[in-house]
Amino acid sequence: MASKSLIRNASSTARLTTATSRTYATLSPKAHAAAEKLAKWKGTSVSGGTTKNFIGGEFVESKADKWVEVHDPSTQAVLSRVPETTSEEFNAAVDAAETAFKTWSRTSILTRQRVAMELQALLRENSDVLASSIVLEQGKTYNDAQGDVLRGLQVVETACGIAGNMTGDKLEVSKDMDTYTRRVPLGVCASVAPFNFPAMIPLWTIPLATCTGNTLVLKPSERDPGAAMIIAELCQRAGMPPGVLNVVHGTVGTVNNICDHPSIRAISFVGGDKAGKHIYERGTQNGKRVQANLGAKNHALIMPDCNKNLALNSIIGAAFGAAGQRCMAISVAVMVGTTKSWIPEIVERAKALKVNGGFEQGADLGPLISPAAKQRVEGLIQSVADEGGKIHLDGRGIVVPGYEKGNFVGPTIVEAVTTMRAYKEEIFGPVLVLIEADTLDDAISIVNANKYGNGAAIFTQSGATARKFESEVNVGQIGVNVPIPVPLPQFSWSGNKASFLGDVSFYGKQGLNFYTQNKTVTSLWRAEDAIGNKASVDMPTMR
Repeated sequence: MASKSLIRNASSTARLTTATSRTYATLSPKAHAAAEKLAKWKGTSVSGGTTKNFIGGEFVESKADKWVEVHDPSTQAVLSRVPETTSEEFNAAVDAAETAFKTWSRTSILTRQRVAMELQALLRENSDVLASSIVLEQGKTYNDAQGDVLRGLQVVETACGIAGNMTGDKLEVSKDMDTYTRRVPLGVCASVAPFNFPAMIPLWTIPLATCTGNTLVLKPSERDPGAAMIIAELCQRAGMPPGVLNVVHGTVGTVNNICDHPSIRAISFVGGDKAGKHIYERGTQNGKRVQANLGAKNHALIMPDCNKNLALNSIIGAAFGAAGQRCMAISVAVMVGTTKSWIPEIVERAKALKVNGGFEQGADLGPLISPAAKQRVEGLIQSVADEGGKIHLDGRGIVVPGYEKGNFVGPTIVEAVTTMRAYKEEIFGPVLVLIEADTLDDAISIVNANKYGNGAAIFTQSGATARKFESEVNVGQIGVNVPIPVPLPQFSWSGNKASFLGDVSFYGKQGLNFYTQNKTVTSLWRAEDAIGNKASVDMPTMR
């Protein structure tokens, strides 16, 4: 038996060594160097190995019989295999979270705050590691991946002030009778994160959920779970007790387990329309609190009086950064009045962008997440021509030397009308749709008629024009000469219309409200009942 075990272990080691060699052979030299630095992290692999579950403070190899391969979008190299976490493993994660909640919820808020402080220091110290993981698995450029980490880090830094934000209210409502309200945690919560922000979105939920006294079960995207696994290890190093954070993996089955498990009290989701609607409906039917950020179609109005250079550079950056895979990307530019004549200049500036692997110097945008995403985006580009629109700049068929197998689509600019598929659907790729409008009123009507409501921007040097836009446009997040107006974590995410489902949104004050519930206590302690007489030192007279 021992000899057979040794043979199996040797065979497994040989297969892993072969997979590692095969993966490293297909990575670019710069990606190879980054991959070697990631080898020491416990829960993830970029050399063809497996991604672990994180349950009860331990990185655990899954016993799943179904696995999802994680590919480098630039080369198709297999980086890792992600398990479809089994029902038994999922239940173990929830059990660990339930057990931890009993003590964590009663831990001093100052202790929980200290964990957040330690975590923010560790995130800053290891931001290069996280960014490298994002570039390898998601395909972003290195600088953009650093921004992904930084925007999540800002939420952690804000959570470090949790003690001052958790204060309640108190009032003496009658003689010797007080009523006071305090925030208390919900219990076990869950977070379902998307592929496009592998670090930022988990960091929207982990610090607020845990600092308020909850425990959390996180499901990162099965396409790029590495950053979440590194964050889990950093949480452990920061002093977060076992079971407070657990990480599981998978697709529909794991999501349904999250929606159905009776011990999970709340679900936070960021992603696409189909999954978001499913999670919201199934979760709320099971009595859970759900916040779900869905699709978007963000417009930017370009007014004739704007700072032209600022406006055009801002539009180019917001449309094509992260290869357009942002829910706050500017995907529609509304050319108002005479700005229609600026289209050739927009095209020339977009042509100057460099498409390359994320680790390459000077890269402006990298690949899309998968071959399927590339195929879908290219199909939507073709639909513009099929429906009578105009393709000013066509990024299909681009070949990047050294990355010939990558999921690349170059910057694309199309001219369309609001009835076309490319306008109505979220493209989630490096495609800017141009729409013409004669007046500001016409442009505002276009924005308001769109079903989505994440954000919109206007470029103008007129305060009156900006004021009218801000007052009349029906979206949640508005930028005036700012292309991607994502609120800092002192505020809250405020997308609306078909871009959001739920009553309470992400981070900021709303994030605190999402992860807590109020407990109101009315108490009566009559002053006259107090034993208030001071001690007597006189000789007792037995009266």
